[in-house]
Amino acid sequence: MKTFPASQLIINADGSAFHLHLKPEFLADKVILVGDQDRVNMVASFFDEGSIECDVQSREFHTITGKYHGKRISCISTGIGTDNCDIVMNEMDALANIDFATRTEKATKRSLDIVRVGTCGGMQEDIPLGTFLVSQKSIGFDGVLAFYHDRDKIVDLGFEKAFVDFVGYPKKAAVPYVVAANPELVDRIARDDMMRGCTIASNGFYGPQGRVLRVDLAVPDINEKITAFRYEGQRITNYEMEGSCIAGLALHMGHRAMTVCCVIAQRKIEAANTDYKPRIKELVKTVLERI
Repeated sequence: MKTFPASQLIINADGSAFHLHLKPEFLADKVILVGDQDRVNMVASFFDEGSIECDVQSREFHTITGKYHGKRISCISTGIGTDNCDIVMNEMDALANIDFATRTEKATKRSLDIVRVGTCGGMQEDIPLGTFLVSQKSIGFDGVLAFYHDRDKIVDLGFEKAFVDFVGYPKKAAVPYVVAANPELVDRIARDDMMRGCTIASNGFYGPQGRVLRVDLAVPDINEKITAFRYEGQRITNYEMEGSCIAGLALHMGHRAMTVCCVIAQRKIEAANTDYKPRIKELVKTVLERI
């Protein structure tokens, strides 16, 4: 079994993970990830009365563990971006599968169910505002997965090549990677009342998502090309900013993960809904029931 020195796995003086400030005993097997730290309180408002075990916040990382109809669930905020998700995924896996007292890998592994609940921008005309959209595949613009061993073994290389060639992807940017969500978890959450699609997890909100303010884009028509792209009957449905790292690292680590978002912007028709919180609450309640 591997051992992990202090510089590799940083453990706080109170025995908690360095960034999350969460102790191993407070991580549930079912995890809901949200970007906004304030949304953790909203998720926890649905928990059974008197069931909250911990409420811990450090920087943008906020965790509440409790029960929903008897199911033990942790809700953790990641902040924005795949770089933050790299921290959260690694520290959650460490909490689950490393003995913090001995700094050794556990012989018996825990496999977590991880569902990211967030917001996104739709990329096709037939995806209306308010749609609940599950990412069966995530296309990472971030490059995080390339820093881990055997990246090519868990991605769809054919999809990647077709996408890069069709879009004319900037040669100096990180090569996009395409990773699938856990199919059983997708079916459990999406059932027959949520849309399923392929999602770009962008490494920025403006230029990387084709938005133009004062600085022009390297590929001015990138969103038009993304909308038109097809691969083996699949199309790109939406933009968000975290799902690729979550899905990719979950596959590496032996966890089940997926992303489901509420569409709050429609990039094709240039529309947006800023009054989306009631719809997000509905999505959260649905995920809590199905996770």
